[in-house]
Amino acid sequence: MNLEDHLGDVIKKGRLHAGVALEAVAVQAKISAGELAQLEETGMPKSALDYSALGKLLNLNGAKLEGLAKGWQPAPVDLSQWRELRQITTAGPSYTVNCYLVWDEVTREAAVFDTGFDAAPLFAIIEENQLQLRHLFITHTHSDHVAALAPIREKFPKVRLHSSAKGAPVDQRNRANEFLHLGSLRITNRDTPGHAEDGVSYIIGTWPDDAPHVIVVGDAIFAGSMGRAVGNSALALQKIRDQIFSLPPETLICPGHGPVTTVEEQKKHNPFL
Repeated sequence: MNLEDHLGDVIKKGRLHAGVALEAVAVQAKISAGELAQLEETGMPKSALDYSALGKLLNLNGAKLEGLAKGWQPAPVDLSQWRELRQITTAGPSYTVNCYLVWDEVTREAAVFDTGFDAAPLFAIIEENQLQLRHLFITHTHSDHVAALAPIREKFPKVRLHSSAKGAPVDQRNRANEFLHLGSLRITNRDTPGHAEDGVSYIIGTWPDDAPHVIVVGDAIFAGSMGRAVGNSALALQKIRDQIFSLPPETLICPGHGPVTTVEEQKKHNPFL
């Protein structure tokens, strides 16, 4: 799976977060404004850049930015150690989005995290594994993460919704320090606003065979990048540090776009942090 953001996307997000004009960044990078605009569009620099200077201007880590330019990719993760976890990627008009399905291997009780664009692949896995969908956890209410909400609720009218949306009914709102059991699995939540006002991440623990924790983060962080948070980037970054990077290094990060990664890998390679 390709990264959600290439080098140009990361530079553009950094520029927008820092509130720096394209022309000012071009001067620092020692390229023309036209070349920078093309870089932001394609992710392919025409010449060598001073990543250290660029990073200082955009509040990015220059060495990690250069690593991304040289083709860094997250190490492949063997998801089989989490036997009842599935990443489901569905396509919209111009991009893809991930949702995640987990279940308890004994009770067959299941939970889905976000909905994706199309519920059909989710339904197929539920039917194939004879699961009972009990919970639907929403990381944030941007349209691509709730696009298939209606068909899921129609097929499973008793599914319990969970979100941090202010307008949600009281019985659907996440509560601080709340934990739920899905058979032997334990699910908790941590607030991760910034990209979205109602951003929340869900930690799934107590896996069979002591598999590491899993955190479903929506668009709070991606492999090598983060969700756009213009005007709220400081908050978004602080939440990543406090709520996600405080987890054990082997914790699996399941983002709303792009490949899965780990806390350890993002500490080492994410240019925003």
